[in-house]
Amino acid sequence: MVQVLAICTGLLLFVETSISSLTVGTLYRPIFDKLGIPREKLAYIADSSSAPSSILIPFNAWGAFIMGLLLTQGIEQPFSIMIASIKYNFYPLLAIVIVFIVILTKKDFGPMKKAEKRTKETGALMNPNSKPMVSDAVTSFPPKEGIEAKAYNMIVPLLVMVFMMPVNLIYTGWGAVENASSLLNHASQAIGKGSGSSSVLYAVITALLVAMIMYFIQGIMKPKEAITLTLKGISELMPLALLMLLAFAIGDACKVLDTGNYVANITESWLSPELLPAVVFIVSSFIAFSTGTSWGTFAIMLAISIPMANMHGSDITIIVAATLGGGIFGDHCSPISDTSIISSMASASDHIDHVKTQLPYALIGGTFTVFMYLIIGFFG
Repeated sequence: MVQVLAICTGLLLFVETSISSLTVGTLYRPIFDKLGIPREKLAYIADSSSAPSSILIPFNAWGAFIMGLLLTQGIEQPFSIMIASIKYNFYPLLAIVIVFIVILTKKDFGPMKKAEKRTKETGALMNPNSKPMVSDAVTSFPPKEGIEAKAYNMIVPLLVMVFMMPVNLIYTGWGAVENASSLLNHASQAIGKGSGSSSVLYAVITALLVAMIMYFIQGIMKPKEAITLTLKGISELMPLALLMLLAFAIGDACKVLDTGNYVANITESWLSPELLPAVVFIVSSFIAFSTGTSWGTFAIMLAISIPMANMHGSDITIIVAATLGGGIFGDHCSPISDTSIISSMASASDHIDHVKTQLPYALIGGTFTVFMYLIIGFFG
């Protein structure tokens, strides 16, 4: 039951993969240790519930980033395309389903089965030669002495951030809607026309302000201390900001160089529309595995796959889904993936052991996904 609760927590924290992995790892690690569940299993749950939920519930920075990439490729209604692609984004769906099946049936296999057997027989939560990845950043702010810890101090700011995403999408897109038949219709159209990046920024600022007020009232921290911690957190995200900047630059360069149409032309003689979704998924997986970043993969591949879809007459939503799903799959398999590393850190697990125990489950999901794209391609 605690494993189901852990994955549900990860899925609910879809606002950001790092938040999801860190919360699941640090929150459930003492409980898993007490119940004799191997650290590899906790890292697997934290990893498999973070990126899949963020890509399937795109009211977050992921959604804003993808909408920005779609806009650069001339997609006039990026939000609608992104939402429509979710039902074809098979790998994240399968990754979540596989986790639930493994937990509920208690039928582990491969290296994970050996880890479960080790912990059950010896009580060892990790292999003898393991080197757990523990970072001070995971628990950088210790509890305040004399003040009782309350769950709502974490839950309320997160709920505010989640709630403010659609509200801000409506706000930023309200003026762009014309000739709406009703107020509800106006709001639904405004979500599609809203600014994803601005909405994420406003939602995060609102959640931070709510958290600061709550902590100040309870005497947990003073405003100056809260601002210092906020700036420290922003500085930790600078590598991600640089990654986004470079990813957008790569996407723009591919568009200017007409890379997508070039690739489509040289593959037109042998690559049929029926094979395109599966091929796009496999290529995206390879790039994500090699680079360890799903966001960079999205930027590179969307600039190539969308022009190819247009030239081959393929369904844009399916190709977008294959591109995004391939990025998640390759990211899950890669030992240099940031989400995998953070999951290992938060779970205090050996990183290589985490990758080895998670890989068989990821490969099953990826293989099934390829077959499903082939079925869709040939049979519709």
